[in-house]
Amino acid sequence: MADRHQLLTEQIPHLRRYARVLYAGRTADADDLVQDTLERAVNKWGLWRGAGSVRPWLFSIMHNLFVDQCALRHAQAAEALDDLPDSAQPAQVGTQDLRLEALELLAALQRLSAPLREVLLLVAVEGLSYAETAKALGVPTGTVMSRLSRARGQLWQHTSAEGTQRPALRVIDGQRSVG
Repeated sequence: MADRHQLLTEQIPHLRRYARVLYAGRTADADDLVQDTLERAVNKWGLWRGAGSVRPWLFSIMHNLFVDQCALRHAQAAEALDDLPDSAQPAQVGTQDLRLEALELLAALQRLSAPLREVLLLVAVEGLSYAETAKALGVPTGTVMSRLSRARGQLWQHTSAEGTQRPALRVIDGQRSVG
């Protein structure tokens, strides 16, 4: 089994990406959250059971720290897209349209409530399973599924052109029960 240092170091890029979106691209706040998360993980290392990936446990720590920080501030301040640092801007966009779409997506993500945004990022960006996401956020799996559905729906509403219909969900053979 890999040592603690290696396990934690491997997760830093994932933690930084998640923290930056939570903090709307505010790099300094995001880096502080990652630092606090890693510090708490080292201090509480004995609480990790050692089974499976350490990533859901770290996201759980980060989530709790973020919630605590938001409670202290009484509200999360949203930044205008123009104020986002270059690191949060899309890198190497090929066309102006692609850049505008990426900026529109960033704006739509920031309009989601924190619980919806967290679930969407953990499942869609970080690739955590519903069970891992539920464990990280301390909510039932059904809540993760519900929040993910609402997040996707709201994201679609915020980014689609007026009059555009949301695509129908595909039914994958063997995945639909007949009743």
